[in-house]
Amino acid sequence: MLDARILPFQRRLLRPPARWLHAHGTRADAITLTGFAFGLCAVAAAACGAFGLALAGLVANRLADGLDGEVARMAGPTDRGAFLDIALDFVFYALFPLGFALADPGANALPAAVLLASFVGTGSSFLAFSVIAERRGLKAADYPTKGIFYLGGLTEGTETIALFVLFCLWPAAFPWLAGIYAAACVVTTLTRLYAGWALFR
Repeated sequence: MLDARILPFQRRLLRPPARWLHAHGTRADAITLTGFAFGLCAVAAAACGAFGLALAGLVANRLADGLDGEVARMAGPTDRGAFLDIALDFVFYALFPLGFALADPGANALPAAVLLASFVGTGSSFLAFSVIAERRGLKAADYPTKGIFYLGGLTEGTETIALFVLFCLWPAAFPWLAGIYAAACVVTTLTRLYAGWALFR
């Protein structure tokens, strides 16, 4: 819901450091992998109850996720880079709630499972729509720089990261936050399924 509004500001903010990285020979794929490593550290920190460190790892992961795209556009985007970026993003989104489930299985395991199930709905509908859109040569006007067709919804990347930040700041509220967001993900999944059903007649 917010990604299209945030993206231009994000690009302006990250362009100078991305230009510096590109000038010093840093490859976009290396930034993607480094960011994923930070994400894994964030998951491990959350599992250990070190929620401040989890937040730091989350911020580093998201910073790298923005920088890799900017560097890729400067060097020339590749299909491999787009694939790696989206695949590792989805893996990270699934792993981060798992860290909180491991931190407190009694309170968090079931809400985390519900949240992850809702992520399957949003992720699969997003990717399935993108595959058919690519086959038909469709472009997303709101996301012209994305490596694949980017279908928006109520719960996009910005909202998901905001949720993860809230997890780190108020870990005791994880069950309620996860449940509310899972319900919003169900709405997103249904709207994406309807969009595909209506458009791909």
